[in-house]
Amino acid sequence: MSVNKSSQQGYWGGQGSTRSVRRVLLVDDSLLERRIVAASLRKWGYEVMEASDAQSALSMCQHQFPDLVLSDWMMPGLSGPEFCQAFRDMSEGDYGYFILLTSKSESNEVAHGLNAGADDFLTKPVSPQELRARIAAGDRILKMQRELSESNRVVRETLERLQEVYDKIDADLMQARNIQNSLVPHLDHDFGPNHVSLLFEPCGHIGGDLVGMFSPARNSLGFYSLDVSGHGITSAMMTARLGSYLSGTHLEQNVGVERGADGSFALRDPVDVAARLNTRLDADTGIEEYFTMAYAVADLATGRVKMVQAGHPHPLLLRHDGSVEFLGDGGAPIGLLSDAGFEQIEFQMEPGDRLLLYSDGLTDCRMRDGKMLEENGLLDLIEGAKTAHGREFLEDLYWQLTQRMHPDRGIEDDISATLFEYHGPES
Repeated sequence: MSVNKSSQQGYWGGQGSTRSVRRVLLVDDSLLERRIVAASLRKWGYEVMEASDAQSALSMCQHQFPDLVLSDWMMPGLSGPEFCQAFRDMSEGDYGYFILLTSKSESNEVAHGLNAGADDFLTKPVSPQELRARIAAGDRILKMQRELSESNRVVRETLERLQEVYDKIDADLMQARNIQNSLVPHLDHDFGPNHVSLLFEPCGHIGGDLVGMFSPARNSLGFYSLDVSGHGITSAMMTARLGSYLSGTHLEQNVGVERGADGSFALRDPVDVAARLNTRLDADTGIEEYFTMAYAVADLATGRVKMVQAGHPHPLLLRHDGSVEFLGDGGAPIGLLSDAGFEQIEFQMEPGDRLLLYSDGLTDCRMRDGKMLEENGLLDLIEGAKTAHGREFLEDLYWQLTQRMHPDRGIEDDISATLFEYHGPES
């Protein structure tokens, strides 16, 4: 098959060349050898630099880095392998193809050259046809290497841009967390001799759980624990909205509070509050999130408690005599069904009794054996923390949980809890 001469010239040299090898550095202490090889290289269209020793060659590389190096093995001063090692050390991000010219063919000598960084070998005297073929092979390798370097550069720049975006998102999420933490301004509060403590541990920067309390009048207290479906920003935005619906600061906006004709505030029944929240979410188009909730109101003068459980884990009543009881029948989450019905339960608390509301991030946490904590595991945690009170009790529960959880799984869902400790009416 005939080869078009112009195409051949375009490959090996000339203005239309797409070669990766253009500049060749020829290093040999024999002037005759250099002239013979250089003549062939220039004939093929390469730019040739010549040096009689490694030190001169290294100096030339500092000014013009070659695409390919042809170096004799035996030279005064640095040998070919030593020159190759020094060449590799100075190349930094650039890569030059390195061919050693040698009369040595022993395997240990070849290994020595490869360890020094050589890419290929040619036996002297050099055959023009073999030299041309080896340079062509080097050209292909250089082309692939430079394409890879360009791809790496693009990837590196892309990762840097992504890091900048991530850092900005991370800063935004940190600020969002500060805003979300402001929804729970007080983690504990006294109401006469009685006490409410809160725990809020999101699994990320922000979470979909919310806990809170409010007291519109003396001897009346409302407190809750809720968990919005899903994770991330959407859930956090929903908790912010629900925080305004159950605000302890702006009682006139709180759906759990009603205002009398005389301007005083009173607590609505929990079942009424659940129904009102369900109606609000059902009326909002485009919102697919729903939430579970345990919400209770307590008459601090009598210890009578009313509560609604809307799909939330069963609240736990801890009696002062050491007995425990899970309360509620489950119920439907809020915002999931437009015609959902909610049931209210009532019970009496005595001085020394405690009521624990918590999210399923606690009981669904994976333990070291791969199983969930569940209700029995929660009772074990409570047994270990029963002598503690208030926030110390909740923090002890959380600490025990972290010691038992699976080390490779960690916290996979938000964990929150509300603890109400009843000690009787104000004296």
